Amino acid sequence: MQVDHHDLHHEFPELKDAIDVLKAGNTHFSRLYDSYHRLTGKVENLEEHDMPVADFTLEDMKKQRVKLKDELYHMLLAYRAGQQAAR
Repeated sequence: MQVDHHDLHHEFPELKDAIDVLKAGNTHFSRLYDSYHRLTGKVENLEEHDMPVADFTLEDMKKQRVKLKDELYHMLLAYRAGQQAAR
């Protein structure tokens, strides 16, 4: 099965520097990033190996991943806006 990769650097290449800075310097972002990364790995592993799992379980995992990605994205935008305002 073809698996789409959803790591944040792949999803938001234009925010790579902000991801790296926040991951290193913001504990909350780092925890969310780690949770997102772990969950993404689980989902991709299930899909890649066509593992038997209930549809609602996989969909729930994907919804959790979207929620985490949304929160991370908003933190990245806020960081970038702060950087632009400081110029």
